[in-house]
Amino acid sequence: MKKYICTTCGVQYTESACEPERCPICEEERQYVNPGGQSWTTHEELVESGNYKNIITKEEEGLYSITTTPKIGIGQTAYLVAGDGFNILWDCITFLDDETIAFIRSLGGIDAIALSHPHYYSRQADWSEVFDAPIYIHRDDSEWIMEPSEYIQPWEGEEKSLGNGLNLHRLGGHFKGGAVLHWRNGGDGKGVLLSGDIIQVVADTRWVSFMYSYPNLIPLPASKVEKMALKVQPLSFNRLYNAFHKVVKENAHHAVQRSAERYIKAVNGELFNT
Repeated sequence: MKKYICTTCGVQYTESACEPERCPICEEERQYVNPGGQSWTTHEELVESGNYKNIITKEEEGLYSITTTPKIGIGQTAYLVAGDGFNILWDCITFLDDETIAFIRSLGGIDAIALSHPHYYSRQADWSEVFDAPIYIHRDDSEWIMEPSEYIQPWEGEEKSLGNGLNLHRLGGHFKGGAVLHWRNGGDGKGVLLSGDIIQVVADTRWVSFMYSYPNLIPLPASKVEKMALKVQPLSFNRLYNAFHKVVKENAHHAVQRSAERYIKAVNGELFNT
């Protein structure tokens, strides 16, 4: 019996005697099946290969990024907010080795894990078992849990307080339960927003954007982006980190609002004439 991992999205499935026939996450239009065909691996194979390593970077006081190289699956970055006696892992990655475990434990371990959306569920169940930490996923996305765990605690509604100035906010958009993490005390007290790719930092990092499907370039309707911007508007934050190690370093709150305005004008045909 093995826990198989989809090589395209990096999500691990419940233990089984043979490889799953399909990956529902990748078959859905917000992801994709590898053109070469569905393929699987296991965490044991990844570790035994000796090819992978997690790069842990201190981004600012109390915030660490964790990225696997070479990339596994989608290649997202997880973030550890550490300090004040409460550590939270924001989003998750597939690879977890002894070196990573030791480093995180040196910071006090993990008290909670929270996810922005299903593409980053990866090996969340194993991470939670290692650190004995609950997993917070919005109930609207519970159908995408491919490896059930007693540690998963679905939350409902538009906001969930985790304490220590940390709050989850459901924005929807990319996924119905798509969430962001507001770290009120981060960024030297000016606030930090950890957005996964519910809000995506673009090439010009003074701006962000929004999408239903990123790999397949399916946009969100203007009405949804307007609602997302309204939900973020009351939050105080100066910096924003996305899931791919891109950062809006300052004036991030304004960047989100003006980016939403630009997006809405674009999809309504008011931004350009080509």
